[in-house]
Amino acid sequence: MRESGILMPVSALPSVYGIGKLGQAAYDFVDFLAAAGCHYWQVLPLTPTSYGDSPYQSPSCFAGNPYLIDFDLLKERGWLTDGECESVSWGDDPDTIDYALLYQQVIPILRMAYQRFSRKKPGAFKKFCTAQKAWLPDYALFMSLKEEHAGRPWNEWEAPLAMREKAALDAAKKAHQENIDFYCFVQYCFYMQWASLKAYANEKHIRIIGDIPIYAAYDSAEVWAQPALFQLDSEKKPVCVAGCPPDCFAVTGQLWGNPIWDWDAMAKNRYAWWLDRIGFVLEMYDLVRIDHFRGFEKYYAIPYGEPTAEHGKWRKGPDYALWKAAKDRFGEMNVIAEDLGNITPAVERLLRRTGFPGMKVMQFAFDSGAENPYLPHNFCTTNCICYTGTHDNCTLRGWVKQNAYETNEYAMTYLALKKKKQLPKAVLRAAWGTVAKIAVAQMQDFLDSPPSARINTPSTLGGNWVWRTHPEDFTPKLIEKIRKLNTVYGRLNAPEEE
Repeated sequence: MRESGILMPVSALPSVYGIGKLGQAAYDFVDFLAAAGCHYWQVLPLTPTSYGDSPYQSPSCFAGNPYLIDFDLLKERGWLTDGECESVSWGDDPDTIDYALLYQQVIPILRMAYQRFSRKKPGAFKKFCTAQKAWLPDYALFMSLKEEHAGRPWNEWEAPLAMREKAALDAAKKAHQENIDFYCFVQYCFYMQWASLKAYANEKHIRIIGDIPIYAAYDSAEVWAQPALFQLDSEKKPVCVAGCPPDCFAVTGQLWGNPIWDWDAMAKNRYAWWLDRIGFVLEMYDLVRIDHFRGFEKYYAIPYGEPTAEHGKWRKGPDYALWKAAKDRFGEMNVIAEDLGNITPAVERLLRRTGFPGMKVMQFAFDSGAENPYLPHNFCTTNCICYTGTHDNCTLRGWVKQNAYETNEYAMTYLALKKKKQLPKAVLRAAWGTVAKIAVAQMQDFLDSPPSARINTPSTLGGNWVWRTHPEDFTPKLIEKIRKLNTVYGRLNAPEEE
């Protein structure tokens, strides 16, 4: 079956509250996808944002982002009242997300909801906390302590708490019990709203493609509470950190700074933590895109404290052993492997052994001649996902603008075009016309958005993760345009169309 989807962050949905929410606009977007004949909604990680406002630098591998909780749905439950949200300023620029403002405003409003909720906690709340006991207590305590320490990272707390001495932890749990319950409530709200939205999407034959980062942030509940999972020294400082080596896009490489998993230690219990994480996201989403998949075969380790990524080394990862353990536990898994970057024959072998579809990105296709593996005529399998671009790419309009002259000339020749301005639409058509079983475009590419609508520029801080849409973007004309594309290229064959 040939299908299609749209990459659209929840944060970019229309909203009067400064950021996209899991409320009516999300349900409207599901309806938009269904009407357009698409079958997939791909989202970015839904975990809380932290350093650089990035969902790939989160204080938790499991928690949901409080900013995405819909206030109107909380009103329907009687936990908020009219005016409590509207009386707060959510910023003056509807085209961008002001994370500093959200940081100040969202939690106080959720505390209002918690005060009403706590008068009569539903039985479902206790069941939720019990079901999430593997991660929720540590996360709730972690966030309570961060709040007590004015948001400072855990490694700047007093040593007994940073090193999790039992007496200090017991005292902290007792002192912060009410706040711990509050942070559990926040997660209850998020996952209650997410479950309802996903169920609605599935009823409309829309499946959700989730996204999980391969690494955890250093300032996270996981590193603080489970340091044995990571390559840390006796003081819980990283021995090495993650990144990518220098290449033509980054002359000093990419220094991500995340601590690296201790794969040897994890192998001793057959990767139990990772299997729990995989199981969690397989339940949360219909398909899961695993970020930086090549890091499972070999990972790039940079000595801690290095100012750039130039002096790192490739080290052996768990390779197929992790995925063999996952298949033994879960059977066949709906996973997409982000197999971009420095892909070696060993990574290709891993991909073949797992059977997971990899990614083909059209923006990478036109800069190195007819042998380029991202050109449609070189797709050697239908078991792949073709993207116009990912969240780390510019919009198609911006891509054309920033391309070298030779790249655009080759693309125009390949796609039989006479004018450069025709390239964005032609690349969309080409992606839909490939043999890939799923074609995905960023929402910006259907909106013909300018470069300013780019979601993220890797290895930069500021101006990322802030793009937003408006209700008037989702027009009947656009629905018709996308539906026609799905019809022409045989991707309009979801169950409701049969």
